[in-house]
Amino acid sequence: MKNLRNERENRGEAYQAGYREGYRYGGCQAVLDRVTPVSPRKRGIRVLYVPQGFEAIDAGVINALYELTEECIVARPETMLEEAASRRPDLVLVMNALHVFPENHVQQIAQIREMGIRTVVWFVDDPYFTEDTYRLCRYYDVVFTHEMECVPLYRSAGCQQVHYLPLAANPQLFRPVETGSGYQFDVCFIGNAFWNRVELFDQMAEFLQDKKVLIAGGHWDRLTNYERLSRFIRSGWIPPEETVSYYNGSKIVINLHRPSTPGQDNRNGLNITGGSINPRTYEIAACGAFQISDVRADLPKHYRPGYDMETFGDTAELVSKIAYYLEHETERNIVAWRSLWTTRLNHNYVGRIDLLLETVS
Repeated sequence: MKNLRNERENRGEAYQAGYREGYRYGGCQAVLDRVTPVSPRKRGIRVLYVPQGFEAIDAGVINALYELTEECIVARPETMLEEAASRRPDLVLVMNALHVFPENHVQQIAQIREMGIRTVVWFVDDPYFTEDTYRLCRYYDVVFTHEMECVPLYRSAGCQQVHYLPLAANPQLFRPVETGSGYQFDVCFIGNAFWNRVELFDQMAEFLQDKKVLIAGGHWDRLTNYERLSRFIRSGWIPPEETVSYYNGSKIVINLHRPSTPGQDNRNGLNITGGSINPRTYEIAACGAFQISDVRADLPKHYRPGYDMETFGDTAELVSKIAYYLEHETERNIVAWRSLWTTRLNHNYVGRIDLLLETVS
C-alpha cells in the first residue's frame, strides 16, 4: 500500500513539474512571437575574423558578420597573416587576442597594418588580464572593450580610438527550450570556483541542504563545506548546449561575477575594478530563465533590477530572495519573460557588430 501511495505521489509531482515547465516554455514562446528586432543594413565590406575560441561568443559574432557584411572570412590566430595577405579584407577583427594567440601575433598585426588593412581588437576578458591587454592594445588601429572601466586605461596607453562595446547573447544558441527532469533544479550556478564564489556557497551550505541544487564548473574542491555540498557539484566544463538546458530547467539561476582583485585567479596587476556585466548575464536572460545577479555598475544600463532581473548585495539578501521566489512561481516567470524580451530586443550580436562596423567605418 505504501509503495502504491509513493508511486501516486511521484506521478503527481512529475505531472506538476511537467505542467510548470510547459507553462514557462509557452510564455517564452509568446514573448518571442512578439519581438521584432531591427534588421540593420548590410555593408559592402569584407571582414577577416579571428576567433578566440569562446564558442558562445564567436558563433554569435560570425553569424552577425555573415548577415551584415559582403563577406566574412574566419581565420585561425596562427594563420591570420597569410589569410589577410591572400584575401585582402577591408578589416581584420580579432577577438580578445589572448590565451590561444601565439606570441608573435603582434608582429602579424603590424604586417597586416603595413598592407593598409585596418585592425580591430575586441577585449572581452577585461579587466582580468590587463597586464596583457595593456601591452597588446597599442598594436591595433581600433580597440573595443566590454569593460567600461578599461576605456581610460587603453587611452592612457596611447590608443587613439577606444570604444566601449558590451557583450550580448547569441539567440541561435541561448534560447528557450523545453527540458526534462534531468535538467530541472531549484537553484543553479554554472561557473568556475573563483574565491568570492567559494565564499558565497560556503555561507549558503546550510540553506541549500533541502533543495535541488546544481553547482557546475572547475575547482569546487576549494569549498570548506565541500563534503556537505559535494552531491550538488558537477565538476568540469559544461558544453554551451547543455548549459542552455540547465538554465531553462532551473527555477533560479545565480550569477556572481568573478573578482577583479589582483592575484585572485587574475592577471589584473593594474587593479582595474570590474564595472561591466559578464556574458552570462545576457545568456541566462536569453534562455527566459529567472536570474539573481550581483550588482555591477553598468547593469542598470542594460536591465532593470527588480523588473526583468533580480539582484543581491550579500549572502543574506540572496538567501532571502531565493526563498521568496521559490515560493512565488508566477512572479518568477514574469520577471524571466521580461528579461527574455529585453535581451532579444536589445542585446544580440547583430546589434553589437552593427555598432562596431558603424564606429570603424
